[in-house]
Amino acid sequence: MKATKERFSFLEYALFTLALIFALLLCLCVGSVPLPLSDTLRALWRGLWGQPLPDGVNKAILFSVRLPRVICVALSGAALSLCGAAMQGLLRNPLADGSTLGVSAGASLGAVIALAFGVAIPGLPYAGTMGMAMAFAFASLLLILSLAYALDRSFSTHSIILIGVIFSMFASALMSLVISFAGERIKSITFWTMGSLAGSNMDHALILLLALALCGGVLLRHTRELNAFAVGEDNARNVGVDVRRVKLTVLITVSVLIGVCVSIGGTISFVGLVTPHMARMLAGPNHKRLLPASMFLGAVFLLLSDLAARTLLSPIELSIGVVTSLVGAVAFVIIFRRTRKGG
Repeated sequence: MKATKERFSFLEYALFTLALIFALLLCLCVGSVPLPLSDTLRALWRGLWGQPLPDGVNKAILFSVRLPRVICVALSGAALSLCGAAMQGLLRNPLADGSTLGVSAGASLGAVIALAFGVAIPGLPYAGTMGMAMAFAFASLLLILSLAYALDRSFSTHSIILIGVIFSMFASALMSLVISFAGERIKSITFWTMGSLAGSNMDHALILLLALALCGGVLLRHTRELNAFAVGEDNARNVGVDVRRVKLTVLITVSVLIGVCVSIGGTISFVGLVTPHMARMLAGPNHKRLLPASMFLGAVFLLLSDLAARTLLSPIELSIGVVTSLVGAVAFVIIFRRTRKGG
């Protein structure tokens, strides 16, 4: 795939789509109860048209457990990866991500407060947790960037990452304090903070789809501006970009999308750090190609991570956040080392 192209060709989209379909089917068929591929495909086709399911297919496992979970995992991976790619372009920081900048920790803190104290909005079952997660994500991002700018006017990578790590530790301490007052909800909240989409349903999938469609559409409309930011803010101003408006728009959009993902799946770290770099190797630095590629690769990466979490120690199920953190920690060191050499 040539990085000089402006947009993806039909063939490139087809290859990414095939990789995603393969990962989806693999996750649907493999598990504690294996489902034959042919039966799974037949059941999905008949279920799509409301026809009776074939014999040999466990309807409850396929349609009530695995299908909602797999859809939520794919959408969360695409959303988190898209956010990471947009933040890296906006901040000109190869280590920028919701987890490394502390945004995910802030969103988790807001969601934990909502879960522990029963914050809810009447008539909207998930609005309380999501609203708190989004508000805390945006407030955390503003606080971290403000502190980084106050301490280091050059806005260097190391300052932002260091403050993000410190804030994540502070948010983690506050979460532990809140959890100590959670009473009977401690176990479920603790597992949720490690990152898990085990209890996902189709309502969650619909919410994630709407959030990704709306927020993703906003970010994809700003690819030209992100390309200008990648060269520098002065260059962006010179080509007519409203720097303050674009920054605020992208940061708010990213915070909303991360808040929705965290409120449903908990803290799933490093997806937005690892997959944009993989996408950059395949699609190049042009954000018109990079953002769509990041969404596809983020979905595939998180699907495979969730599959590993379900099957590696079966019948014990790991949290998906454990798997992504193990992979992401290694990738973080490699990227940091390459960044230092480049500097």
